[in-house]
Amino acid sequence: MNKLSILFAGLLVALFSTGHLTAQPPAPITLVKAGRLLDPRTGNVLSPAAVVIESGKIKEVGPPAAVQAKAPADAKIIDLGTATLLPGLIDSHTHLLLDVIVPPEAEITRRQNGMFVPGLLLAITMSPTERVLLGGHLAREDLESGFTTVRNLGHSGIDGDVALRNAINAGRVSGPRILASGRKLTALGSYIQNLNPALAEPIVQQEFLEITSPDAARQAVRTNLFYNVDLIKIAIDDDITQAEATAIVDEAHRQHLKVAVHAFTPTSIQMAIDAGADSIEHGNGVTDEQLKVMRDKGIFLDLTPTFYGGRFTRILEGEIVMSPAMRSEQASSSERGRKRYDSLVQRVLKSGVKFALGSDMCWFYPGKTRGQATANVFSAVHETSMPPLDIIRAITTNAAELLGWQDKVGAIEPGKFADLVAVTGDPIADISELERVRFVMKDGQVVRNDLASH
Repeated sequence: MNKLSILFAGLLVALFSTGHLTAQPPAPITLVKAGRLLDPRTGNVLSPAAVVIESGKIKEVGPPAAVQAKAPADAKIIDLGTATLLPGLIDSHTHLLLDVIVPPEAEITRRQNGMFVPGLLLAITMSPTERVLLGGHLAREDLESGFTTVRNLGHSGIDGDVALRNAINAGRVSGPRILASGRKLTALGSYIQNLNPALAEPIVQQEFLEITSPDAARQAVRTNLFYNVDLIKIAIDDDITQAEATAIVDEAHRQHLKVAVHAFTPTSIQMAIDAGADSIEHGNGVTDEQLKVMRDKGIFLDLTPTFYGGRFTRILEGEIVMSPAMRSEQASSSERGRKRYDSLVQRVLKSGVKFALGSDMCWFYPGKTRGQATANVFSAVHETSMPPLDIIRAITTNAAELLGWQDKVGAIEPGKFADLVAVTGDPIADISELERVRFVMKDGQVVRNDLASH
């Protein structure tokens, strides 16, 4: 009888499963038509163009007549008119669970790193639930501006970006695909110092995993792995040892995780190179010899022109009243930074090193959504004389390779996720077009469409 019961139960499961499968509706087919389609890898433009999408992935790309002939008669058609199609944009360095409001000038001057620390401390004191909800709001704004994939590099609490990633993947929240790094690995005192000793340790542990030895460094990687992160982020400010940095990278690679290293100075950049990091974030002080070594080793440089071109000054002007002295110093600092960054970008282009472009956006920008503030980086980096096509590659094909997702995103090609954006003009002629994205599709689902469609 037991055997008969088991057999009967098995038959029921089989019948139920078969019925469930046959009851599924056919996969929807969508045909997207546009005046132009830009391939960032080659720089070629297909005009006019059409893309067939099935089950959230790109199935066919080509001239409309040829592509439409292969699509079923009942395919849903989205006609974008004369618009230019591009792959969904990728922000390779963002902080979606941080929205720092700059404090008054008097508060800035009375503490170390006074622009950033007060806002960071306020974020840490949020409940995890409140912080993830903030991240969900900012993620939605990023997606609406065309960012269909982002790499979130720290400042998310213990596992806030992981939780947000999971909610987006499950369809409970609207936002870009997220590669989550969890807590940033750092030496004690790198970001916040001199806290009340009764509260210091719990506050720091909410945001960072401390590096105190090579063994502790390996344990920090494993701790982040427990929360199911996608990569490891280290901050090196000449304050950890080479043995510690190497231990982190070795342990992360052993667990099949990439490592992104925040490094500004030649010393910290060299430490990241010697440790075998996958990408160096910021890297403003990189030397020509280091660029050559990075090129030969395939290490990415993730450019982050956070303060370039008066971007940060405009944030300050919208938030606080600056004294004449502060305004003058800000203008001088901005001009000095402009000259250094112009030189950096030209050296990077000449070196042949692989590079991507991240916004490093974590600031509240008055009058702009998070997505609009993020997209503002394109025009800023163009002021360094970086050609528009290189900028577009840095936020599509190059960024996809940096993430290790070149088989999933970064190009409009069969087999990749159906992540598309469209602008009305030509972003090669005017890169600021990417600040005015009019159509966004992720996974074959329309997120935004300000263009004519039927």
